[in-house]
Amino acid sequence: MSLFSDNIKYLRARKNASQREVAEGLQISRDRYAKYEDGKNSPPPEILLMISRYFHISIDLLLSVDLTKIPTGDLLKLGDNRILLPITVDRNGDNYIEIIPHKARAGYLTGYADPEFIENLPQISLPFLGSGKFRAFPIGGDSMPPHDDQAYIVGRYVENLGEVRKDKTYILITVSEGMTYKRISEKSKDAITVESDNIIYNPYSIKLSDIVEIWEYAAHIGRNDSKPELTETESVTGMFMELKRDINEIRKKIE
Repeated sequence: MSLFSDNIKYLRARKNASQREVAEGLQISRDRYAKYEDGKNSPPPEILLMISRYFHISIDLLLSVDLTKIPTGDLLKLGDNRILLPITVDRNGDNYIEIIPHKARAGYLTGYADPEFIENLPQISLPFLGSGKFRAFPIGGDSMPPHDDQAYIVGRYVENLGEVRKDKTYILITVSEGMTYKRISEKSKDAITVESDNIIYNPYSIKLSDIVEIWEYAAHIGRNDSKPELTETESVTGMFMELKRDINEIRKKIE
């Protein structure tokens, strides 16, 4: 917890507050709070949440990011105590869009909350996208035509899972798969079902608890926007997969 201890010590100093003042704000004893700053004790979840709210910094950042290295004024504050995204703007005040190169794709799952990782990414500005936080992600494979392996999907950060809509496409950052681009076909209380636009791939379910980030499709950057022609093998396979889906739908109605 040394990073956490250093962070709350730094945040207290920025507020120009004493340990006693912070402890009173948290409704705990000064000695108890001092042990958190000294790294001798770890706060239980309910106190950790109170500390997060007191300093107006998400739990994610308190535990995983060295706050002394980033200006808190450059953070995009989100609701529900979710992670704060570091943002930078151009001379017109428009948010820069970080581009995740193909070579950095594998490292994004561990680097998405690291301001240094984000700061070192290439950046572009697309003012026509309007308000919101945007990021460009590489896609691969043939599951979402007409986008090919050279394309990037620009996504708008989704703050609340309740904003996710059926039949729209999203970049999903998940614990199990890492980065994937899919269309939402079904939503439930605990999971979402995603599918590819290429019908040869089967839909599958993702638990909401596995989702780290969701970015809604806003634009794409690529050199090819035409739908690729399917080979004879792919056409036949697609025909059988579509037939299989129809049979499954009929079975569901009968049951």
